[in-house]
Amino acid sequence: MIAVLLMLNRGRSRAERVRAWLVGTGAAVATFLVCTAVSLADFDDEGGSLTGLGLALLAVPVAALVHQANRLASATRERRLAALRLAGATPHDVRRLGALEGGLLTSGGSLAGGVLYVLTHLSGPLPQVPVVVALVTYGGVLSGARAGRHVVVSPLGVTRRARVRGPRVQDLLLLAAGVGLFVLGASLKGGFPLLGPYGSVVAMTAGLVMMLFGLTLATTWLIGASARRAGRRARSAESLLAARLVEADPRAWARALSVVSLTVFFGAGAGAQQAPVAYSHAHMLVDVALLVALVTSMVALVVHQAEELIDLRRSFAALAAAGVPERSLGRVLVRQAVIAALPVCVVAAVSGVAVVVLTLLDIYQVQWLGWAGARAVVMAGVGVLAAVLVALAARPLLRGALRLRARA
Repeated sequence: MIAVLLMLNRGRSRAERVRAWLVGTGAAVATFLVCTAVSLADFDDEGGSLTGLGLALLAVPVAALVHQANRLASATRERRLAALRLAGATPHDVRRLGALEGGLLTSGGSLAGGVLYVLTHLSGPLPQVPVVVALVTYGGVLSGARAGRHVVVSPLGVTRRARVRGPRVQDLLLLAAGVGLFVLGASLKGGFPLLGPYGSVVAMTAGLVMMLFGLTLATTWLIGASARRAGRRARSAESLLAARLVEADPRAWARALSVVSLTVFFGAGAGAQQAPVAYSHAHMLVDVALLVALVTSMVALVVHQAEELIDLRRSFAALAAAGVPERSLGRVLVRQAVIAALPVCVVAAVSGVAVVVLTLLDIYQVQWLGWAGARAVVMAGVGVLAAVLVALAARPLLRGALRLRARA
């Protein structure tokens, strides 16, 4: 099996090499964040524990990036796996090969992240490093085993286009439940009725995790509603086309923007928390982690943009052949980004401030809202700007897709 994997790696395309680099880098960042979060966990230090929890939750956007990167070269990878199936490989062999590839990529990245943590925390706790490395590697093995699931079912690649499930209002319930559980645990503090003295911490942690998944589901609903409204109010063909493209598949935009929304959410919440107290080393660490998450979110958007251009290559090429200028198609990409990112970032910023203010409602003062509001506006603007910059940077990808289609 190792020999087969080496043979496949020798013939990897550029997209597959980029995917491998992204998966390894994501595993390294996730390992470093989780190890740092564990080192900050201290039940006697509430501020340090919350900072550690924030760092641990920031590993979720990195995991989303790894999942998004795994989709980048899925077509090429599935063709090779299908060839192995037709040559006699069993479904178990395909799963094992995918698990081996995913495990090797994530193990290398997680080891690099563990080494970076050890070098930067020589005096800190180290026993958690091998545990975190093992967990991240195991996640990569599971992800790799699922990578070829379509080939296992149909090695000839016979597929049918399934109807894309649209957003549902029920998706908002998980977000509302997470916010309620977090506020309940924070307001009751030591008086939480379950799990004794640690009940409030467990409730707040569970609430944050539910909010993370709820935000992703609610993002689909929000993007779909924003695209429908933008389509009804469109004043140009470019705006109408951008709105309809977003409305056709809001879930794909939600996957990419979930990383951005989490970054904006934590950034706005951190600003609201910083308003009552002086800027400290813990706040600096959170801001550095937010910067890393912002870079991660931009990479996830780049991957999404590349995937979308591959899917829409034929449609864009038909428009170009009909006389639509390439510059107009580039503006469509930018307006797509604005339509999808603007409502998501605004809601995430408001939610981040609201969670902190509701938690500290008994001591929060009105004059602190100025700093919290300004930080929320900045974070929302940064999120939208990141999406627009990625769309502008995708012009060469658009040009290459149109040129490739013209040659075909």
